[in-house]
Amino acid sequence: MQTLTKILVVSSILGLTSLMASEGETLYKACASCHGQNGEKAALGKSQIIKGWDKEKVAASLKGYKDGSYGGAMKGVMKGQVSRLDNNKIDALATYIATFK
Repeated sequence: MQTLTKILVVSSILGLTSLMASEGETLYKACASCHGQNGEKAALGKSQIIKGWDKEKVAASLKGYKDGSYGGAMKGVMKGQVSRLDNNKIDALATYIATFK
């Protein structure tokens, strides 16, 4: 019985991780036109390249754009982009972007 419980827990975690990655990938489609398919571009030639950022840095930046406490030249544009994202979507997007190595 314990083995079955462990299998169910692991399966649930893997399923949730996969769901988050899928949601993050879907959300990133709106970002790709400026940041590139793998975060390799400086958006509009002005932003930092986000490829290689870890999840925490991405999430902190997105939350900072949302609350107005972060950003340089692209602050106004990004505030509008992230205003529609709740914390779960920010987490899913940050998880996906962190896979760009």
